Amino acid sequence: MKNSYNDDPREQEAKLKRHFNIRLNLFFFSTFIIFTVIIVRLAILQFVEGPSLSQQETSMRVKDVPLSPIRGSILAAGGEKLAYSTPVQSLYITLQKDYSKSERGKKNRPEALEIAKKLKEVFDKYGDKVNEPMTEEDIVKAMDLDYNKGNGYSPRLIKSGLNKQEIAYFLERKSEFPGIDIVEDSIRHYDTDTVAVQTIGYLKKYKSMDDVKWYDPIREANNSLDKDPALDYTSEELVGADGLEMYYQNELRGKNGYKKVPIDPRNMATGVSEIVPPEKGYDLHTNINKNIQLIAEQAILDQLDWVHKNPVSGEVHPNAKTGYAVAMEVDTGNVVAMASMPDYDTNVWQSGGIASDDWSKIMTNYQNGTITPISSGRSGHNFDSTVLLGSTIKPLSVLIGLNEGLFTTTTYYNDTGIAYFGKNDSSSVRNSGRHAYGSLRPSGAIRHSSNAFMVDMVGEKLWKKYGNEGIDVWDKYMKEFGLGVSTGIDLPKEYLGNLNYKNAESETALSRLAYASFGQQAGYTAMQLAQYTATLASRGSRMEPHIVNKITDENGNIIKEFKPTVLNKVEFKDAYWNEVISGMETNVPVAFAGFPYDFARKTGTSQQWGAGANRDNGVFIAFAPRKNPKLAVAVIIPEGGFGAWSAAPVARKIFDAYDQEYGLDGVPKKTQNQQTNDQSTGQTNNTQ
Repeated sequence: MKNSYNDDPREQEAKLKRHFNIRLNLFFFSTFIIFTVIIVRLAILQFVEGPSLSQQETSMRVKDVPLSPIRGSILAAGGEKLAYSTPVQSLYITLQKDYSKSERGKKNRPEALEIAKKLKEVFDKYGDKVNEPMTEEDIVKAMDLDYNKGNGYSPRLIKSGLNKQEIAYFLERKSEFPGIDIVEDSIRHYDTDTVAVQTIGYLKKYKSMDDVKWYDPIREANNSLDKDPALDYTSEELVGADGLEMYYQNELRGKNGYKKVPIDPRNMATGVSEIVPPEKGYDLHTNINKNIQLIAEQAILDQLDWVHKNPVSGEVHPNAKTGYAVAMEVDTGNVVAMASMPDYDTNVWQSGGIASDDWSKIMTNYQNGTITPISSGRSGHNFDSTVLLGSTIKPLSVLIGLNEGLFTTTTYYNDTGIAYFGKNDSSSVRNSGRHAYGSLRPSGAIRHSSNAFMVDMVGEKLWKKYGNEGIDVWDKYMKEFGLGVSTGIDLPKEYLGNLNYKNAESETALSRLAYASFGQQAGYTAMQLAQYTATLASRGSRMEPHIVNKITDENGNIIKEFKPTVLNKVEFKDAYWNEVISGMETNVPVAFAGFPYDFARKTGTSQQWGAGANRDNGVFIAFAPRKNPKLAVAVIIPEGGFGAWSAAPVARKIFDAYDQEYGLDGVPKKTQNQQTNDQSTGQTNNTQ
């Protein structure tokens, strides 16, 4: 304290002055730094973030309101339209004021009700008298005055299918109806002949697809800040819910048009909209031949009726209520027919929903039973479409045995009608009808459908060679032929099969291989069975099946074309193929009486437990001709009895239909018949 009193006043003044100068300098320096940061930030806002901020500000003032495009068509091989959209003129209204139940809206509400009244008068005077007229309540509900369905700037659909008089009236008096627009919409139609309906698919409203993973990429794009308004989905628009409609949704949909609607701070439309027109979706050209498809569908229905009235294996089969068939070209993979019966009229989905009465009628058969067991129809004992394959697996079973060196093409087996396996031969399998076929070569085992041969020579020997790993060896061969793996078909929801030989924990590896060897351990779809048959026919080339062969724009320009594709190649010795294919001569004299081609075939009768008894499922595979095969066919009739009687007649009709359309020998018989008729007519005219 003493020192402070003794300090020189001049020194104190100088010290204070120095401190003041330092604080002043710090103040100016801090001010400089702050202004520098502000200037730099302003520069970033102006030159770096300016465009994006401007875009955000614009988007707050202008909303892009989608205008739905016209969906592309789905065409049969002959150009027939299986699914198509027709344009209709629809009346929309965009609310210009708040008409809700809020304090502000209540004052404007009478104005909206007056608009509804005037619309009702116009519809009554100029509208078509065919349909039930709209009431004022209907119109007010469609106007969505309380924003239950959309924002204030979203157009509300008032009426679709305006006639010329209504269109002319509203176009001439737009000023009398604030926010009114006439927009071209479309209605989806399906061939009323019900052609491959589960394959074609149907449409539902986008908002009802929230739990469908297929639409996850679209939902992600919709939620993006920089989304393309042309690809923006609205909750009410119709989208593919199954079949080709779903698989090719992006191609069929086209691109939105959109209205740029200026809005005010209350989210209400103001001013005049700028309209960008929509782009029509692409067209799908399928390999489905309408004539072959309809014949396949009717053949299944006829056969179901036949087994209800005529005994097969000593009894009628009233529980056979469903049937499935696939016809696939061997060298191209083109699927020319895919029948899942019973079917239904897809036009019940036209509005994007379905009435409860209609739903109760189709709920068990609206999906495609040739690729999925889910809701594909049910036989009388609730069997689905993926029945066990029975003896149709035996050609592949013999191929595996030959390729694994379990026996040779000249090996003879003494078929006593029964095979024993397991510890102390505790388990046994008999041939159908307890037949004993005596001395058999591998081809004879296929021809006579010997269960005993398959168990002794394939199942048990495969287990002895590989032990428990024999299951994996079997599984590898199955997948190489398209069984238990995706076929590559251009349809959604494909089921990969029921692989009991891998999952039956209560059985030993030996018993699983023994039962698998003659077709009692796995269930596959008709599509998988057709691809397997085509792979046998081509001697190892597993072709990718295709429903669609090309995609075009509305002017016919090709956008994409699908070429034949080999998914994998199975290499076996020619002698093995010759032995197996020569054995595919199951006796089907009634179904194929008079068939003009040598063809390879295998019947199957798989047993399935239902209501206290084993029930026979009919299965049949074939390809024709045997040399230079053109077409492979697979047919499944759950609970239909022996495949030779229940399934084979369906395949025969499909082969005949294909022969007429394309020719199993490359010469279409309908063309040949037409030429013959023309010649006969000409000769008659000359005679006259």
